[in-house]
Amino acid sequence: MMNKRKIRVAVISLLGFTILLLGFTIVKFYNKSASQEMVGILSDLNKRNYTVANPFNPEVKYAYVDSVLKLPNVGQSTYFLSEKAALALKVGKEEEAVKIYEDLVKQTDFMSIDAMMPNMGIAYMRLGERSNCMLNHNGSSCVFPIKDGGVHLIQTGSKKAIGVYESILKSHPDDYESKWLLNVAFMTLGGYPKDVPPEFLLPGLDKDTALKVKPFTDIAASLGLNINGRAGGVIVDDFNNDGYLDIVTSGWGLDDPMHYFQNNKDGTFTDLTERSGLKGITGGLNIQQMDYNNDGNLDIFVLRGAWNTEGFGNQPSSLLRNNGDGTFTDVTISSGLLFYHPTQAAVWADFNNDGWLDVFVGTENLGGTDKGGTHTCALYINNHDGTFTNVAAQAHCDLQAYVKGVTSADYNNDGWPDIFVSTMSGKRFLLKNRGKHGAIPDFEDVTDKAGLANNKERTFTTWFFDYNNDGWPDIMVADYNFTKSLAYYAGAEAAGKPVPGAGNIMLYRNNRDGTFTDVTRETGLDKVVYSMGANFGDIDNDGWLDMYFGTGNPDFKSLVPNKLFKNIGGQKFADVTTSSRTGNLQKGHGVAFADFRNNGIQDIFIEMGGAYKGDSYTSSLYLNPGQNNNNWISLKLEGVKANKAAIGSRIKVTFAENGVKRSVDKDVNSGGSFGSSPLRQEIGIGQAKIIDDIEIRWAGSNTIQHFKNIAPNQFLHITEGDNKPEVIYLAKLTFKQKPVAPMCMPMVTSLGSK
Repeated sequence: MMNKRKIRVAVISLLGFTILLLGFTIVKFYNKSASQEMVGILSDLNKRNYTVANPFNPEVKYAYVDSVLKLPNVGQSTYFLSEKAALALKVGKEEEAVKIYEDLVKQTDFMSIDAMMPNMGIAYMRLGERSNCMLNHNGSSCVFPIKDGGVHLIQTGSKKAIGVYESILKSHPDDYESKWLLNVAFMTLGGYPKDVPPEFLLPGLDKDTALKVKPFTDIAASLGLNINGRAGGVIVDDFNNDGYLDIVTSGWGLDDPMHYFQNNKDGTFTDLTERSGLKGITGGLNIQQMDYNNDGNLDIFVLRGAWNTEGFGNQPSSLLRNNGDGTFTDVTISSGLLFYHPTQAAVWADFNNDGWLDVFVGTENLGGTDKGGTHTCALYINNHDGTFTNVAAQAHCDLQAYVKGVTSADYNNDGWPDIFVSTMSGKRFLLKNRGKHGAIPDFEDVTDKAGLANNKERTFTTWFFDYNNDGWPDIMVADYNFTKSLAYYAGAEAAGKPVPGAGNIMLYRNNRDGTFTDVTRETGLDKVVYSMGANFGDIDNDGWLDMYFGTGNPDFKSLVPNKLFKNIGGQKFADVTTSSRTGNLQKGHGVAFADFRNNGIQDIFIEMGGAYKGDSYTSSLYLNPGQNNNNWISLKLEGVKANKAAIGSRIKVTFAENGVKRSVDKDVNSGGSFGSSPLRQEIGIGQAKIIDDIEIRWAGSNTIQHFKNIAPNQFLHITEGDNKPEVIYLAKLTFKQKPVAPMCMPMVTSLGSK
């Protein structure tokens, strides 16, 4: 009898194990199948986009022009040859581009040469950048002002460019674009300012502001993080819940791969992209993290199609579910988030205060001028079951504009998250949440009432943050008006003839009454920047939020430095780009501030690269040497009634510094609208020896908790409703830098060495 019972138990156990194993197999198959469906969609779209009609696919245009030039009687066509040279530059064939231009100069008339010279000059500049900044890359490469290790070893490109720009300036002395690029070219040779002809000199480009910071060092290459890619996004956060910060990056083209770098907890990273299930999930000008299903694992939202017109931007975004086992699954289709609209702008928040994250997506709508059709902003409400429903029309936030940035915060402190929208259409939108708990939200356009209406400016990067620590979120939005290359505006500013309002950072102070005041000029932000990617953080733990901006546009001549601004007591911002050594001249996109080493000091990661493959560049991780001995606190919040990641929760840290009581106010979010910092909030407290109070207003429930007499310089995990913070013990890391072998590029002999 016992034997029969044992047999039955054994059979039942084996059956149970088999069913469990089968279940795991089914789940694995489903996960793979779901992701493979998106991989197929992206692959098909990539093939569709390989056409001469696509403005951002120079490879197919280059092949076409090359074939035309092989036809009888076309081979010496000045038009097609100049077209081929321009396309060669975009696909990364700098040597071929300059050779074509040199041949054209010998055989064309003066008028044609005059029009061709700016393109020829930048081709030489790009040749110099390729052979030095990229193939012989080091931590000083292309960092403005260029000096020391940034000076070119292979000087052919810059020397040739100088000759071109001097020739242009002799005929057009007020050409600020050529003047700026000429001065930069002399810098690359170590000849600025002494060798620059006096009549063409832009003085003071190598001077610093009165306020200096200790220099950062780019160590991405030595850590294997120097992805050579085009424009894209970055997320820095803890994706495997081990307490250590990982890195995820993306590139905007549908053939650009994502990368997942896992922190090894020993000062190194490992690229686990293929193992994580992200292989084939391509594209994404911007990426964001959140926990959409409240399971405690951070998920990823990939935004695609931005800047593309004529229907080529009609691409799906992707929701990537974190499976909690080191893998991700694309659940876009099953979640109800499959749409085909160009976008790089979205914001996750609990807009109806039900404890689940919703998402507002800003789309790029050109109206009747775009063959891609009409694109309307969407608000997807979380259904609590892994799916979403678009309720934008009912919620009165179904905007139609060329949206480049969206951000959310409770700007009027009424307990409901609001939305700010930045557009290239010449209008901005502040949408006030009227508050409907657990239902479809209702938004009111209060842009005019708030004093934010302006129908002239095109704007890009934006975010809410409390720059002056008064407990009321302020608005940063970046001007993006231009009709020339950005080099022109940088040159005009350097010559003392800036174009009013061109490319500066606009800061709007919250008046605490529903209105805002433009404080751009009084805070010292009326400078040429032209921000694309950007974020904010605290580089010196003084409790005042600083800002780092990636700059540029697709034009190769838009060679202007990224900018770092330090917040001085919530009153002014100082440009500390030069002393910080963070002014990379290449195109800057996704930015994240993060304490990678668990030492309380924030470093800066930036995803670099332009729109074309010929404008690709390596990412940078700027290591902060530590600016002082200020103290800090790091807080990981976990919601219970609030969404699990606590996004939108408000933190107020109160302390006494040198006998003066003050506070730092910060929302739980990933920072900027283009680049994602950790949701673990890293807060500087200056010289304070003890934190008197940490106040948390939890998103959704709006309940308030206080934590008294907290020691600084530690990592805390705070769970909603639990009055005892959990101390997280993390090892301080020293990055194990590997030597980077230089790669020399052979030069074509026809270029000579002059």
